[in-house]
Amino acid sequence: MQSTYQVRGMTCGHCAQAVTSELTTLPGVQTVEVDIEAGNVTIVSAEALSNAAVQRAVDEAGFELAGTPA
Repeated sequence: MQSTYQVRGMTCGHCAQAVTSELTTLPGVQTVEVDIEAGNVTIVSAEALSNAAVQRAVDEAGFELAGTPA
């Protein structure tokens, strides 16, 4: 399953790494791709992730999840 989320506040490679690091700890996550310029994070996972779990991971990384996945 692939989901793309809008994440506010990412401005550099370090930001992308922080978000990736937190999201990859979620059960079932296979890959995480960050597009800093667009502010998008695309997650490929074995099954659907709860929005609450993604929200917590993004918060833990120090950023803000903006809306639900596309």
